[in-house]
Order: sequence, then C-alpha cells, then structure tokens
Amino acid sequence: MITMDDIVREGHPVLREKAKEVSLPPSKEDKETLEEMLQYLKNSQDEEIATKYNLRPGVGLAAPQIGLSKRMIAVHFVDFNEKEYSYGLFNPKIVSHSVEGTYLSTGEGCLSVDREVPGYVPRYARITVKATDLEGNELKIRLKGYAAIVFQHEIDHLNGVMFYDHINSEEPFSIPENASVADPE
Repeated sequence: MITMDDIVREGHPVLREKAKEVSLPPSKEDKETLEEMLQYLKNSQDEEIATKYNLRPGVGLAAPQIGLSKRMIAVHFVDFNEKEYSYGLFNPKIVSHSVEGTYLSTGEGCLSVDREVPGYVPRYARITVKATDLEGNELKIRLKGYAAIVFQHEIDHLNGVMFYDHINSEEPFSIPENASVADPE
C-alpha cells in the first residue's frame, strides 16, 4: 500500500526528470504499481481510511511522485458536473489541445508540495489524451475544464514540470491570457 511516506517531495531530483516510456504490454510489476497508485487516490478520498493511515487527499498521482521515473499516472476524481474519472494510464500523451486556456480560481496543489503556492496556473481548456489503460486498451480521452487541468498536472510530472513553473512570477494572480476560470464561482 502506498502511503504519504512513499511520496517524494519537491527538491527530489526524480521530480525534474523526463520519465521513461513504459514498454507495453506492461510488466506485472508496472501494472501492480499503477493499481496501487490508483488505490492510494481512492483511499485518500475515503475519510476513514485517510485518517487511519494519515493520507493527504489527492485526485492524481504520477509515478515520479513515488520515486519512479516511468510514464504512468493515476487519476480518481469527480468533476464539477458530477462526472467521475478513474484511470490508471501508461504512457499518457496530450495529442491535441485548445487555443483557449483555463485555470482554477483557488490555484493548484500537489501531493509532492507541502506548502501553499499562490497563483493561477494557466492550462489548456480542452485536451485529447492518448494512453494505454490497466487492461491494455488503447484509449483516446477528450477532456475539458477541471478534468483537463488534472490530467495536464499529472502529465507535467512525467516531463519534470511542477505546477508552479506555470505561475506568472511577476503577477501570480494575473488572469492568464485567453483563459476562463474552470471552477464554478
């Protein structure tokens, strides 16, 4: 079981590496690791389990965050329209994106970052992601708004990018150009 102790914190070199592709079909070990990552997210959102094991709630987790430089992400969340997303993905890649941007009015957080980092994080409003799921199926997922933000945050981890790298350092709360807020007011 993955716990908060397994999650590497900012400053760890693996968080700045470009993660390696996972060879497909995935090894038994890679598949088990990805299943555990997804289970961590489910557990972290269950109040009883989260309290018992001192888990910080998360909606996404990338393999570099547990010290593995591999292109694997897990996401588990419900968006603002009550749509559920629950995926363990190998080699996710953004294959297209909108010109329009979006951002969260509250900014973003990260399981690997133990401090508040104020500011708007500009993201694409709509993206299409290609990946392979835990069952070995090739997926093409179209995402918008909050879901698109979560996937971009996790895929950034696979490229050694932290969410705060996107924040305007001069004016952290300047509204990103051509962007609208993703969360309901």
